[in-house]
Amino acid sequence: MSPVLDMSISELFDAFNNLRVLIIGDVMLDSYVWGRVERISPEAPVPVVNVIRRELRLGGAGNVLLNVQALGAEAIICSVIGTDEPGDRLVGELTERCLTCNGLIRSQSRITTIKERIIAGSQQVVRVDTETDKPITAEERTQLINKAKELIPTCHVVVFEDYDKGVLDAHAIAEITSFANEQGVPTVVDPKKRNFLHYNHTTLFKPNLKELKEGLKIEFDVDDPDQFQQAVDTLKNHLQIKGALITLSERGVYIDFNSEQYRLPAHLRKISDVSGAGDTVISIAACCVALRQAPQLIAGLSNLGGGLVCESVGVVPIDKARLREEAIRLDL
Repeated sequence: MSPVLDMSISELFDAFNNLRVLIIGDVMLDSYVWGRVERISPEAPVPVVNVIRRELRLGGAGNVLLNVQALGAEAIICSVIGTDEPGDRLVGELTERCLTCNGLIRSQSRITTIKERIIAGSQQVVRVDTETDKPITAEERTQLINKAKELIPTCHVVVFEDYDKGVLDAHAIAEITSFANEQGVPTVVDPKKRNFLHYNHTTLFKPNLKELKEGLKIEFDVDDPDQFQQAVDTLKNHLQIKGALITLSERGVYIDFNSEQYRLPAHLRKISDVSGAGDTVISIAACCVALRQAPQLIAGLSNLGGGLVCESVGVVPIDKARLREEAIRLDL
């Protein structure tokens, strides 16, 4: 790794504006239908929801795009979606938010993932998922790899945003990682179960505690420092990665990177919704890695951002101004 760049929080936040971040993985649509329930259906014992409003949002890797953009960096998606109507709507959502679609591959044989949530009052009544998790075709995988290789030399960091929906597999991960390493571009990973052990030789690997246990198929006491460090060492040795950032929910975060280890407690906050916090953490961590920041700052700022978005209801990107203000106040 290159030497750590020494800069103030204000200089760091200004430097975010000069970054290009490539996000590779499963991008999808989140659909919300809000309404009210005043009666039960005569056809079946289910509530009848009278719709008040509908909203579409970017989901999956799309939320990382929005977080990276909120930090001031240029966010670029590289993914495979369908040629269907939801795919058109996804492109529309990206375009509306001034996000480039150059890295999108449209598939004739694949449907675009859309998750529809029906909400009555403050209660989610049902979620309807239209999706496939089958792997993309060999031809589509080649297109994805080639597109990633085209974009990587112009970017400062690559984020693998894996939701187990089939866009990423062992071959694509290995090819893209190897090319990024040749180009000197760091790779940051937000893994899921299917490809957990395929992210060899990446720069920073960010599972949560549950994913770490399931991915390694081990049990350990997270509150026992020796057991926990042994698990992290097992992860690093198995994947030959440079570092790991483990999110521990109410216990905070742990980072083992560049021969430094830190465990940072969670900030005490009024938690409204933890949805999307991991996307904020990976976005901040990736930008900090791109700017060669020290491990303690990477973990501290990511931990702070993840806590801040939990104060909002629903999945929301980070508020950069508030994050900067809190980081300066806490003297990160």
